Amino acid sequence: MILHIARVIFILLEVLILFNLLIVVHELGHFLAARWRGLYIEKFGVWFGKPLWKKTINGVQYSLGSLPFGGFVALPQLAPMDIIEGKADLDRAKLPKISLPKISALDKIIVAVAGPVFSLLLALFFAGIVWAVGHPVSEGDSTTVIGYVMPGSPAEKGGLRPGDKILSVDGKPVRRFMGMNDSISWDVVRSEGDKIAVKFQRDDKVQTVSIEPYKAETRGWRRKSVRQLLIYPAETPIIEKVESKSPAAGAGLRPGDIIRGFNQTPIYNPIALLEYISKHPNEELVLHVERNGWKLDIPVKPTLLPTAGEMKPRIGIQWDTSGIVSIQHPNPIEQVYNSVTSTLKTIGAVASPKSDVKLQHLSGPVGIGRIYYLLFQSERGWQLALWFSVILNVNLAILNLLPIPVLDGGHIVLALIESVRRKPVNMRVLEVIQTSCAVLIVGYMLYITFFDVQDLPFVRKKLDQLEAQSPGKNSQMP
Repeated sequence: MILHIARVIFILLEVLILFNLLIVVHELGHFLAARWRGLYIEKFGVWFGKPLWKKTINGVQYSLGSLPFGGFVALPQLAPMDIIEGKADLDRAKLPKISLPKISALDKIIVAVAGPVFSLLLALFFAGIVWAVGHPVSEGDSTTVIGYVMPGSPAEKGGLRPGDKILSVDGKPVRRFMGMNDSISWDVVRSEGDKIAVKFQRDDKVQTVSIEPYKAETRGWRRKSVRQLLIYPAETPIIEKVESKSPAAGAGLRPGDIIRGFNQTPIYNPIALLEYISKHPNEELVLHVERNGWKLDIPVKPTLLPTAGEMKPRIGIQWDTSGIVSIQHPNPIEQVYNSVTSTLKTIGAVASPKSDVKLQHLSGPVGIGRIYYLLFQSERGWQLALWFSVILNVNLAILNLLPIPVLDGGHIVLALIESVRRKPVNMRVLEVIQTSCAVLIVGYMLYITFFDVQDLPFVRKKLDQLEAQSPGKNSQMP
C-alpha cells in the first residue's frame, strides 16, 4: 500500500514537472524577446496565486506562486492582463504607467511570436529525445485490421467482419486504427455525411460498403457522443497470467500462450473469446494455441469465477494488455509535422458546423494532466509522455497564434492594425477587449474542466451509477 501511494505521488510529480515546463518555457520566450527588444518587464512569475517567494532584480519582480499551474510574464506595453497576472504595480513603482515609452509594432510582433517559437523549440527538443530513445507503438496504432465487431453494430449491419483490412474511410486512405493522422477512428469521427464509405480487403478481394455511423445518446451535462462504427482493432490475444485452480490451469495453459482461435474459428481480439464464453457458459471449447512456434489444440470448459465482485463464466486467464508491438524512432521533423497536421485537423473539425467535434471535446489542464498520468502508469510511460509532449507543445504554439485577443495571435493582429493605422489602438478600448476575452477564456476553461472532471475514474463511476449505460462495457478477463 505504501509503495502504491509513493508511486502515485511520484507520477503526480512527473506530471506536474512536465506540464509546468511547457508553460514556463513558452513564457520564457516572451520574457527573453522582451529583454532583447528593450520592453519594460514588470513581472516574471512561475506559478500563480499568493507568492511564496518574490524578489525584484533590475526592475523585474520575479516570483514563485502557491498554485503550481504554469507561469506568466507581465508586459504592460503590450496589453493589460490584470485578470490573469494580478493587479499591476506600476502606480506604485518608480516608473509610472504614463512614462512607459511607446514600442514599435515590429517589437510587439517579435515578443508575441517568441512564445510559440519557444514552444516549438521545446517540441523539437522532446522530439530529438524520442528519436533517440524511441516510443512504443501498439497494434491499434500500426494496423487497420478489424479485431472485433460489436453485435448489432453499424459495422456488422454493413457487412464488416473480424479480419477485414480497412483501406480507406470516407474516401481517405488509412494506415492505422487509432490516433489523429490517417486513422480509422479519426476519419469516422470527422465524417459529416449521413453514411460513411468504408473500403476494405477480404481474402484478396477489395470491397466498399456504405455504413450509417452510430451515435450514443447522452444527457445534456455529459460530453456529446461522436460517430462510431463500434469496431475494435486486431490485438494478439496473449495470456499474461493463468489463475490457479482454474479451468485454464487444469487444461495446461501457460503465460505467453497465444490464442489464435477456438472451435475452428480464428479470433483477432480477446473480446471475441469473452463474448463466446458469455453466450455458451456451460459448453466445452477447443482453443487453438500457439506456444513457442508450436500449434496446440487444448480443450477447456468455463466455470463460474469471481470478477469484480461478481461470479461470471470464465476459464481463468488474464490478457497481456500492454499492446506494444514495436519501438519506433521517428525523426524530429516527422514528429513535429504530424503534430501540426493533427492540431490543424482538430481546429478544422471544431470550426465545421457539420462536425460532431465541438469545443467540449477538447481537453483543459485537468484532462491533459489525466492523460499524462495514464501514460506514466505504463511500463514505458516516460517515453510515451515525451512523445505526447511533442504534440502538446505544438498544440500550445498553434493555439496561441490564433487571432484572438489575450492570445499571442491577438497581439500580432493588434500590432498589424497599429502598423496600418500608424498609431496604437486606444488603451481604454484595448483594456475592454483584453479583459472581455480573458473572461471568456477563463469561462471556457471552467467549461471544459467541467467535462474533464467527469472523465476522472471516481467521478465517472458515480455518474455511471446515475444513468443507464449504452452499450455495456466488456471485461478483458474471460
